[in-house]
Amino acid sequence: MSAVTDAAPATAPKGAIVQSVRDSLVIARRNVIRMTRIPEMILFGLIQPIMFVVLFTYVFGGSMQIGNSADLDVYKNFLMAGIFAQTVTFATASSGAGIADDMHKGLIDRFRSLPMARGAVLTGRTVADLVQTALTLFVLALVALIVGWRPGSVETTNFGKILGGFGLLLLLGYAFTWIGALIGLSVRTPEAATSGGLIWLFPVTFISNAFVDSSKMTPWLRHIAEWNPFSATVQACRKLFGDPGLSPSDAWPMQHPVWASLIYSILIIVVFRTLAVRKYRRATS
Repeated sequence: MSAVTDAAPATAPKGAIVQSVRDSLVIARRNVIRMTRIPEMILFGLIQPIMFVVLFTYVFGGSMQIGNSADLDVYKNFLMAGIFAQTVTFATASSGAGIADDMHKGLIDRFRSLPMARGAVLTGRTVADLVQTALTLFVLALVALIVGWRPGSVETTNFGKILGGFGLLLLLGYAFTWIGALIGLSVRTPEAATSGGLIWLFPVTFISNAFVDSSKMTPWLRHIAEWNPFSATVQACRKLFGDPGLSPSDAWPMQHPVWASLIYSILIIVVFRTLAVRKYRRATS
């Protein structure tokens, strides 16, 4: 009897974790199915990044200088890592709007009445958004290849490094969806969540090394760009893809971009998942 009693506390947390994972996958499946039934969501999500690729490449590319080169092909390869990173982070707005919409329609209250883990609703939603982001990133990579992006144009790289770069992008996108989840839980309408999810993204993505060489910025702006988590992922992807334009900087994130990208993304997930789950529990209590 004593042995059974002593073993129970050890097995209970394991059972709770398994239940939470199972519930999260069920919610993720529900959201993925919902996305497939609304194809315009996926279509519009693909059109915007494709427009960014075409516009930045052919409208701004001729006037951009990377290092000592103003060659359009050099800028194409420099640009793509920034476009990829911007695309995965902009998924934040749709994630927040989706959660706000579920709250507004009372769907969260229905989930609350079920015997399921509280955090599973948010985790399932962010995992489903990650699936959509991966699909968008795949299509965007094909478009980038069509317009002239060639991984490995500067230094020898390999398929494993390229996959690692896309893995860092998806990790950053997943981290940012938790910021979107917190915003979605903090506002009253999906429209407010969409606006709130985009306002802060513009300075994060543009005060960075995504579209211009950060070493050419004014000193105070350059320091912000170099320590920007978004810049670390862009720098890491350029390094792994073998693209031009690695920012010459003494800042630690620029010197060790892969590690910086991993650390930043994991910290964002830990902090904002904790805050979002806490907000969700208060909202449904």
